[in-house]
Amino acid sequence: MIPQTRCFQIGAVPIGGSSPLFLVAGPCVIENETMPLRIARALKEIAARVGVGFVFKASFDKANRMALGSYRGPGLQAGLEILAGVRRDAGVPVLTDVHDCAQVGPAAAVVDVLQIPAFLSRQTDLVVEAARTMKPLNIKKGEFLAPWDMQHVAEKALSTGNTKVFLTERGTTFGYGNLVNDMRAIPIMQAFGLPVLFDAGHSVQQPGGRGGQSGGMREMIPTLACAAAGAGCDGIFVEVHEDPEHALSDGPNQLRVEEVEPLLRRLVAIHAAVRRE
Repeated sequence: MIPQTRCFQIGAVPIGGSSPLFLVAGPCVIENETMPLRIARALKEIAARVGVGFVFKASFDKANRMALGSYRGPGLQAGLEILAGVRRDAGVPVLTDVHDCAQVGPAAAVVDVLQIPAFLSRQTDLVVEAARTMKPLNIKKGEFLAPWDMQHVAEKALSTGNTKVFLTERGTTFGYGNLVNDMRAIPIMQAFGLPVLFDAGHSVQQPGGRGGQSGGMREMIPTLACAAAGAGCDGIFVEVHEDPEHALSDGPNQLRVEEVEPLLRRLVAIHAAVRRE
């Protein structure tokens, strides 16, 4: 039986409880001024056709890149200006991640949802500072954590009085250069009373698989996403790019825009069947 989670809204998008499946999607990192808006508009149209809520995601800085010379993004100020434009011109809620306490205030003033990256999920000061904004807060489970350990992380955020907290499963480190998913993590974390997303793209990541870059098995995104929908996740998180082969970050783990709609239709059908049961 799927545990009942609390329900709240991100803009007009309901998440948790008995709400329909929702989608968090967008490019891994902001690469230029125009691409995020194009992708946001395309995904908004797809989500509307399929009948799911949509939250746009993009990072202004990828602080945890493997190699020193890897592209990180436009930075805080320029990135937030671009995200503000996406929010205004596409008319969608926007999520972005923060990496230190100094970024929290400026980001919270612009976006609808703050996100704690997986590598920083145990950083108490960052989690608490982000939660104190009272913005919806997504905390990704660290690859080094068991799902039940995330209860302690969630309690840090909830201690601020912010009840709009949700968690994301994104795989667990298994040896070198690989991640695996234990779908039990979804109901385990839902048992904390919090909605749980499944990150289908980062779950197929192969850290260090390309030497100084992460590799990945993009072709396995649908397989894991369908398994997660079958396990009763509240939403799906996936990064999307116009040309993943030439993406500046995490290309092997991103879907092409045209691949999103057929997969999303399958996920909605699976999710609805599971919820009926």
